[in-house]
Amino acid sequence: MSEKRCYTVKEIQEILDVSRPTVYALLKKKEFRWIQLDGGKYRISKKSFDDWLDKQPE
Repeated sequence: MSEKRCYTVKEIQEILDVSRPTVYALLKKKEFRWIQLDGGKYRISKKSFDDWLDKQPE
């Protein structure tokens, strides 16, 4: 199986240990690339998110 290319909002919540509204606030700020699917679900670019996370201060 190939490596996943996207995270879900729930996965981002778990990675960052933050609330759902916090994840949506980050999406609104366009901190990383994401798409919105039919039905309102979001998919966050794994590479874009991982790069953003690596750049965050300790």
